[in-house]
Parts: sequence; structure tokens; C-alpha cells
Amino acid sequence: MAYKRYKSSVSLSKPKKLELLSEYISLYSCLMQEKGNDVLNVKIPREIFAAFLDDIGAKLNEYAIRMANEDGAVKEFLEANPLPPHMKELLPDDFRVFSLLLNALKQWVAAESASTDRFLLGGTARQMCREAVDKCIVTGGELGDKPELHHPLRDGRPPIFLSKEGHNLIEYGTEHIDGNSNNDILKIMKDLKKEKHMSWVLIREGCNAKITGSTNYRANAMSSANTIIKATGLLPTEVIEFLNQHNLGRE
Repeated sequence: MAYKRYKSSVSLSKPKKLELLSEYISLYSCLMQEKGNDVLNVKIPREIFAAFLDDIGAKLNEYAIRMANEDGAVKEFLEANPLPPHMKELLPDDFRVFSLLLNALKQWVAAESASTDRFLLGGTARQMCREAVDKCIVTGGELGDKPELHHPLRDGRPPIFLSKEGHNLIEYGTEHIDGNSNNDILKIMKDLKKEKHMSWVLIREGCNAKITGSTNYRANAMSSANTIIKATGLLPTEVIEFLNQHNLGRE
């Protein structure tokens, strides 16, 4: 059976969307009073999906072995991008294909995850979420210039805009309430950005170019991306996700 992206059968007007979000946020405000802030950070134990994840892993193994050994675009790609002799001895073709499949899967998951936010609210989901709140429901204060989109639970329900302080309090605890500067990865990025005179926009642009293979990027974008990737150990897709989480580099 071919994959089919979920799409809502109901099209809501803007007033209905805002009404829906208002009710949603009010529910969480009440729940927080009753049960505390933890209701905004609920995660299902990973082991519950162990069998599913094992099936996905087995499928990746199966495809990797088959694609590495059959004639076609993937095998041609490997041949067109050879490894140094000693490295070739250490990296089997099926492992190389597995790595390519894993990266493709990451990009697919990122796109499908983004689409879940649009299921109820459509293409203006981010704007709707922003219009639905006038203060941070965690701190009670202003959202600030760069509020964070936070998902209380990853089951398709929309995210909620929180202030940076509120988001850090939910995600990391009280020791991080003063800001993201205490986050190790962000500190590395900020220090390099200042030292190398980089910009968040160029880092994002370079990572996007690495992901898509595009050659349409500005000077220093690729070198900026490579510097961040090397220093943090993150993949380009993970750098983009991190920048999105902290609302950095959006033009």
C-alpha cells in the first residue's frame, strides 16, 4: 500500500481556528494549575513502539542490501562517488546505502512532522498559533520578540507559543530559565558565529544547500554550515531543526 499523507476532511474558517486554539490553550492553563507544568511536556515511552521501530530498521536493512547489489540509480550513485581505497575496505556498499536511506528518512520525517501542524490549521498554522496567545502561559509574562513553538504532546495537536524563558523552563527545568545560553550546543553556535562573523541566515542557507544538493547559495553559506556541523557533530538536517526550535535565521 502506497503512503498517503493525512489530510483533514474539514476546512475551518479563521475565526473557528482561533476559537479552537483558544479552547485548547484554556485547557492547558487549567491543567497546569491542577497538575503543574509537566502537562506541557508529555512523552510516550519509546519502548511502546519498539516492535514498530524494529520493523522500520529491518526494512532499511533489506532495502540497503538490495539497492547496493542491484543495477540502478543507487548503485550508479555509489560508483560516481567513490571512496579512498582504504576507506572503501571499511565501508561496505550496503552500509553506505543504509546511511543514504537513513538520511532520506530523516528528511521525510521532518517534512511529515511539519505537515501534522497543518492538519487542523492549514498553511497558516504558525500565524494562527501566534494570534491565539497574548502572553506566555508558563511564566505569565510577555512572549518577547522571538517566542518558541512548543508541542505539549506529539499526537497531532497544535504547538503553543511560549516565551523563551517558558520554553526553557518546560524543556530543561529551572536551571535553564535564564535563557538558551546555558544550552551547550547553542553556546557553541553563538561563540562560533561571533568569532567567525557568521550569520544564522547563512548557516541555515548552507545547511539547506547540503540537504538538497542546491548550488544556489550565497558566499560563505557553505563554509558557515560546515563550521557549525563540524563543531557540533550535528547533521545538516539536525542543525536546521535546532535553528527552527530556537527561531534563528528566519528571514
